[in-house]
Amino acid sequence: MKKFIDPDKLELEDTVVSINRITKVVKGGRRLRFAALVVVGDKQGHVGFGTGKAQEVPEAIRKAVEAARKNLIEVPIVGTTIPHEIVGTFGGGRILLKPAAEGSGVAAGGAVRNVMELAGVDDVTSKRLGSNTPVNVIRATFEGLKALRNAEAVSALRGVSAQHLAE
Repeated sequence: MKKFIDPDKLELEDTVVSINRITKVVKGGRRLRFAALVVVGDKQGHVGFGTGKAQEVPEAIRKAVEAARKNLIEVPIVGTTIPHEIVGTFGGGRILLKPAAEGSGVAAGGAVRNVMELAGVDDVTSKRLGSNTPVNVIRATFEGLKALRNAEAVSALRGVSAQHLAE
């Protein structure tokens, strides 16, 4: 069961990842629309993404931000990085996320960098292994982030102490 995160209690920033122009050909000519992909986050472990379509770019971005605020997840952060290595998969997109030493920065490209920076992860290494379509890359990144577990969660799941896991 997904825990609901109230977006009104967070100070969210948003970043536009991509804007696509969509053309529908009809009898009278071409109909233009725009699709926006937006990531929102508070740089303290909460991040979300959303898509929006409209006939004007600002309206598409507004819709995408609204969708992203409804789609927030919590990312477990250990120090300045993620707790462990993980591969997130969605459709043709696969993302390898690895923890990095403190001070090494976000070694990730494009859409993954936006997600990590808005989530508040300062040190991480990533590699895109499949599709490089921004929507698939972001969805795969989110699947990976959702699957991350910190030591407390794992110890509770297994019924052992966190000290026992560290040994």
